[in-house]
Amino acid sequence: MSKRIYLIDDDPIFVFLIRKVIEAIDAAAGIEVFPDGELAISRIAGLLDEPALMPDLIFLDLNMPVLDGWGFLDQYSEIRGGFPKTVVLYIISSTITPAEIERAGEFPFISGLIIKPPDKGRIEEILTGSATR
Repeated sequence: MSKRIYLIDDDPIFVFLIRKVIEAIDAAAGIEVFPDGELAISRIAGLLDEPALMPDLIFLDLNMPVLDGWGFLDQYSEIRGGFPKTVVLYIISSTITPAEIERAGEFPFISGLIIKPPDKGRIEEILTGSATR
């Protein structure tokens, strides 16, 4: 089953590469890219009454302009109670410090943290639902 995937990341090279990996695993995946958290949260908030268009999976970078990943998570946590379906969310970052791991623990809906670049096997596990934290 194809997933609707949101890539929230401002690095065009990473977005290009992860898109290619996802398409190789699931060619029919619907991928939307957002260069900052503000654009992504606006899109998600606008879809609360349209569950079919909501993402199934979000890959979120922490370091972005305008609204970074932490700001996105703060706003996301405020609206996610109104979601018509479960959305899986992974933080994906080039560095993940112990402080960031601790801070991520404040958001119980985060499915995991992934260091860039993730390997194809890890992405495949996530897309097929066989991933573990």
